[in-house]
Amino acid sequence: MINNKLPKIWYGGDYNPEQWDAPVWAEDERMFKLAGIDVATINVFSWAMIQPSEDTYDFSELDELMDRLYKNGTYVCLATGTGAHPAWMAHRYPEVTRVDVQGRKRKFGGRHNSNPNSPVYRKYSARLAGKLAERYKDHPALLIWHISNEYGGYDYSEQSAAAFRVWLKDRYGTLDALNKAWNTKFWGHVFYDWEEIVVPNELSEEWNGNRTNFQGISLDYRRFMSHSLLECYKLEKEAIREHSPNIPVTTNLMGFYPELDYFEWAKHMDVISWDNYPALDTPVSFTAMTHDLMRGLKNGQPFMLMEQTPSQQNWMPYNSLKRPGVMRLWSYQAVARGADTVLFFQLRRSIGACEKYHGAVIEHVGHEHTRVFRECAELGWELALLGDELLDANSAAQIGIIYDWENRWALDLSSGPTVALDYVKEVHKYYDALYQQNIEADIIGVEEDLSRYKVVIAPVMYMIKPGFAAKVEAFVKAGGTFVTTFFSGIVNENDLVTVGGYPGELRKVLGIWAEEIDALLPEMSNEIVMSSDWGALSGTYSCNLLCDLIHSEGAEVLARYGSDFYKGMPVLTANSFGEGKAYYVASSPEASFLHGFLTTLCEENGIMPLVKAPEGIESVQRVKDGVSYLFLLNHKEEELGADIGTAERTDLLTGQTYSGTAMVPGRGVLILSDKK
Repeated sequence: MINNKLPKIWYGGDYNPEQWDAPVWAEDERMFKLAGIDVATINVFSWAMIQPSEDTYDFSELDELMDRLYKNGTYVCLATGTGAHPAWMAHRYPEVTRVDVQGRKRKFGGRHNSNPNSPVYRKYSARLAGKLAERYKDHPALLIWHISNEYGGYDYSEQSAAAFRVWLKDRYGTLDALNKAWNTKFWGHVFYDWEEIVVPNELSEEWNGNRTNFQGISLDYRRFMSHSLLECYKLEKEAIREHSPNIPVTTNLMGFYPELDYFEWAKHMDVISWDNYPALDTPVSFTAMTHDLMRGLKNGQPFMLMEQTPSQQNWMPYNSLKRPGVMRLWSYQAVARGADTVLFFQLRRSIGACEKYHGAVIEHVGHEHTRVFRECAELGWELALLGDELLDANSAAQIGIIYDWENRWALDLSSGPTVALDYVKEVHKYYDALYQQNIEADIIGVEEDLSRYKVVIAPVMYMIKPGFAAKVEAFVKAGGTFVTTFFSGIVNENDLVTVGGYPGELRKVLGIWAEEIDALLPEMSNEIVMSSDWGALSGTYSCNLLCDLIHSEGAEVLARYGSDFYKGMPVLTANSFGEGKAYYVASSPEASFLHGFLTTLCEENGIMPLVKAPEGIESVQRVKDGVSYLFLLNHKEEELGADIGTAERTDLLTGQTYSGTAMVPGRGVLILSDKK
């Protein structure tokens, strides 16, 4: 349980009463009660109001707000307010603003504009966090600390360049080691003094986003910037901990956000929280996968849904409304996959600036007689009904899919073989093939204990970090099933090729050798021709993007290419290794192939779908104290049925008992408990 002061699924969201006058506050309090809102996230962007000058702090408005919310029955997620520094700070200390990738010095404005390596920014942000903790540590409204907001963005200032050189000294020890790791003899880039190293921006090594001349330095700069921003978070957390040792601390993450290594960040977060903003056309399986990633960051620990919109977003090209029932449906999708909170941005719509058209529980009309408010109030009533029943329930998935941020960075920075390779999309293809069959999977990092799973899938595992290959070998030898794909095992953690044949350190466990890699044009494809029927696979399937030209070194050949000069070469192999098997998929296959391939692997490993259901039904299971909670979510407008088996289950929301076929209303939800 995140905090036992409020033993239920927390319900509420970001609240900015400083943008309004006192008469509106009274209306907010009335409407919060109508909607069942019991948590408000406050002070997210209030640094300038709390600290109007360098030596002046004014907590009077925040004092009043904390007291008023608690009196009204609303608890607080208290942010430190450091997501945007005050104007006086940027004016007096220009170093606190960032330098962009083109080398341009930013002025005051926007947010995410603080230089994470500015001593001034670090000093004042940590000081503010400490003062807040000292003042509110014992306030009865306080549930959790929320540091800054949506960390992100890189800086290329002289302060960051100097800090980068210090970081590199700590990482490599000597310039000889650094030169070797970066392969600097290429293009005569050898460094003889640490001061010769500059940041890799558009004035030096990089252009057009992820294009770079030297992958080693660009990869390390991404590690360094993730580390720098994390250091800022840690400084604020340490300042809070001096006064508030027992209240949990978090910051809001952003799913598959590319710039920060969230697995590393998770080690320093008491609870994971994240902001979920899918578009109208985002595949529901992708949103599901992102929830599973957030749950996987801390070994399956439940997380906080910190932000979602009640209806409309404001920054996308097309900001569609959430159709009736979708907000409730997507809220329960988060709960089904591990969320112990349902929080919105925002509780009342702003009237000015760039978020005035972002949805809110209380719309600009200002009263409760809106579709959005009615839906929010109905959900609030249901979450109150559920109480603490679902809190701390966990996943029981038997499949782990590996995702690694450093691997993504390396792939994005790669100088070949194709610009069309998208790591996240390739991971999602495997996840979606399981999702469509109502088979659960955890999204895990490379440091995860693989022995928890029967099957581990590592799509496009380009970078092999120290110890990972040995971990895979031990997993397979003990009876596990391992799957990886084309363009895997190519480089080490410094993006240096592992010589001796692809897939490098994975060659032994996979029993293959990849000689060449063919990049297909967007309009091109090849074929996967099954050597014979194998489980659910038979016949011929399409593949594209990349084709590894592989040779078997003991692996069984299950399928071969159907065309081009490498027709007849293996494209799908299985290698027996100890008590288990390791599979290699040498190209990017069509969805029907992955469906049959993963169906067969699951059958071989005794992994069964949660339910039998048509497309549109999402099934998820959480388990707590021996009790299973089966969520059935219908993403279609029409009613659909799911075969849940013969055992009787009771819907937590209605009390109705189901067995056999359970009918789920259009955009409806059932939460079926097997508690006796």
